[in-house]
Amino acid sequence: MDDRLPRHFRPLTGTEPFSFACHPGVPCFTECCRELDLALTPYDVLRLKNHLRMHSATFLERYVIIEHDPQMVFPVCYLTMVDDGRASCVFVRPRGCSVYADRPGACRAYPLGRGAARRPDGTIGEQLVLVREPHCRGFDEPDRQDARQYFADQGLDDYNRYNDPVTRLLQHPRIRQGFRPDRQQLDRYILALYNLDGFRREMSEGRIALQRPLTPAELQGLAGDDRQLLLLAIRWLLQDYFG
Repeated sequence: MDDRLPRHFRPLTGTEPFSFACHPGVPCFTECCRELDLALTPYDVLRLKNHLRMHSATFLERYVIIEHDPQMVFPVCYLTMVDDGRASCVFVRPRGCSVYADRPGACRAYPLGRGAARRPDGTIGEQLVLVREPHCRGFDEPDRQDARQYFADQGLDDYNRYNDPVTRLLQHPRIRQGFRPDRQQLDRYILALYNLDGFRREMSEGRIALQRPLTPAELQGLAGDDRQLLLLAIRWLLQDYFG
């Protein structure tokens, strides 16, 4: 086991089989929805705010805690938890997740974890881990699969498709050279990646400068396609931060 990994984590290959299943019949059902810090990716927020038919700014105000840690280059958005003594997810119900169809990527991946790193040639390398916490009884279930199959079954391919491009920003070479965004740039980071409806309005009203012409896909983003708008927002931040 890699000594650098936290307790209960072990490396896993994409084709290594493991036994796991989660359903209401498992004794620990919804226990993994409590006492956790759930960081949200931009694509998580996109899916959740659309599921709730909510403006992204309203979603951020109601359901997100934005943490500015001086030790971190960029702020981290966490899902609000209920103050019920167990820090339960705001969306968990006795019968399970109330936003299950659009639940965050980390919830879909559990009990797996995936780390993505951008290689010099622009491709994505990944490290997979199996998280085997003592409370989880899902490992007693007979269902057997490998990580690739599990990710596909949980709909994670779509999440990875739109989360991985953010590494162009988060792992930019200039950051390793010491670049740190100022406060206004951090505000623009939240606007562009997490408040897509606000970003679209700023773009449509001409208050955001972006190298033109826009591609047909980017124009679709401005017209209402949130996925394409997210990719456009990443391009704008790269231009804004690094020229």
